[in-house]
Formats: sequence, C-alpha cells, structure tokens
Amino acid sequence: MPLVTTKDMFKKAYEGGYAIGAFNVNNMEIVQGITEAAKEVNAPLILQVSAGARKYANHTYLMKLIEAAIIETGLPIAVHLDHGDSFELCKSCVDGGFTSVMIDASHLSFEENIALTKQVVDYAHPRNVAVEAELGRLAGIEDAVNVSAEEASYTDPKQVEEFVERTGVDSLAIAIGTSHGAYKFTGEAKLRFDILEEIQKRIPGFPIVLHGASSVIPEYVDQVNTFGGKMPGAKGVPEDMLRKAASMAVCKINIDSDLRLAMTATIRKVFAENPTEFDPRKYLGPARSEIKKLVINKLVNVLGCAGKA
Repeated sequence: MPLVTTKDMFKKAYEGGYAIGAFNVNNMEIVQGITEAAKEVNAPLILQVSAGARKYANHTYLMKLIEAAIIETGLPIAVHLDHGDSFELCKSCVDGGFTSVMIDASHLSFEENIALTKQVVDYAHPRNVAVEAELGRLAGIEDAVNVSAEEASYTDPKQVEEFVERTGVDSLAIAIGTSHGAYKFTGEAKLRFDILEEIQKRIPGFPIVLHGASSVIPEYVDQVNTFGGKMPGAKGVPEDMLRKAASMAVCKINIDSDLRLAMTATIRKVFAENPTEFDPRKYLGPARSEIKKLVINKLVNVLGCAGKA
C-alpha cells in the first residue's frame, strides 16, 4: 500500500466519532514501536516529522523507515510535517514525498496567517497533499516550538469560518487549553470544550486537530524520577478529556511527549538495573516494546481508532 493523504481518514473519523493518532517519529525504534502497535490493532496512522526530527535523522532516512513500515504492516499511513514554519519548508516536504503538511503561522496576524496558509495550500493541493493550519497559540516548549503562557491565546471561534473559506485548508489546529511539552498544567487540567463546540457548530463536518495532547503518563514520570531523572511537576492532558474531544470534531490528536517519556523511562531503568550494559539493542529494544504498549493503549482506549484501518 502506498502512502495515503489524511482526507479520507478524517472524513471517516469525523463520522465515526474517533480520532487518528499523529505520532512524532525521530528514529527506527520509535517508527517500529508505533507501527507494530497499529498493525496489531488494525488502526490507521499518521506519522509526523518535525523540522527538528528532519534535521536530526535526515529526510531520506525517515522516509525510507516509513516506507519499510508500510511494507511490513500494510497499513494506510500518512506522513505529515509537524509545525512547518515557512513556505520553503512545506514545499521541501511536499516535493520530498510527504502527503500532508502543517503551516504554523499562528504567531502572525490573522491576515498574514491567511496569506501564508493560502500560499502553501495553492502549492500543495495540485500535488495531492493535504494542509493543516493553526488558529490560536498553544503555550509550551517542544522542538522548535517555544511559546510562553503570556503569548498563548485561545482560538476565536468567530474567525474560523472566514479562515477556512479564504485559505482552502483541509484541517485546523485549535487552542483550547492543551500545550506542548511535559508541563502542561500547574493546577487542575482543563480544556475549553465550549470553544470546541462553538467551532463545530460554525464549521460542521470540518476536521479539527489537537496539538500538545500527550497525557504525560504519571507512571513514566515516576520511573524517570526513580532512576535518576528530574521531572518534578510534569503533568499532561487526562485521557478521558482526549476521548471526549475525539468523539466530537477532533479528528487528529498529536502525541510526542508520551513517546519520549516511555523511551526515556525504560532506558533509565535498564541502565540503573544493569550498569554494565552497553549494547544499544539491550536498552533500545525494551524502549521500543514500551512504545508499542503505550501506542496500543492510545489507539484502543483514547483515540478509539482501533479496527478502523
């Protein structure tokens, strides 16, 4: 099966009341853990690549790893650029075989956001590549994304109809209280479902995306801290909130920090319990298995997309 776009995925997800997992990939073990999980539960999949991952692992290596995953699993997989910050980066990924790109111009004015998004749409659509954009700004730090709490802003529902109509974008990332990184909340977790509901009313049937949606699973945080790490106060989005969002207009939920935590917690444990170990297979193998376990839980119990491939 060749790479697929997200358009049919999102249509089925919206109608079915579930979301597709968009998992960030950086190396072979992460790709394998995610795709083996999706194969086991027969789930559609989006593998997304940030500019930082592309720089770290090399575009060609990542695309060949994903090609191998498609051969091994036979699953419908889309490859998505996460947080593209320029037309040039989006164009490079379109030309390089990605089937979906995100242009993140949320830091610009409304008119500038529209103009840059439309420029990407006009290039991508004739090449059968879907485009995601963003309205509102999420706080937090992850890869090249660094937005302070003061700079963050909720999405204004009154802007979404005009934005979607003028840009021709295929999906829209919104800000309703999620944030990037492992420190999402200092107090009680809260998402603005009222904003999501208003957006759903204004653009019915249109696929919405949640960024910064890792749950920062406490067991992994505890394991990191137990075996020498320092992550006090790390807190994510509760999984029941994500399931509720997936039952509404949210068709794509981004997950990155949880993958990093699963890998790091496992490797720290191996090193602590086996201090003489130096074979990468002996710590990357268990980390890969833990990522698979994590992703199966997300696909089945959080996203609701198991069996939907």
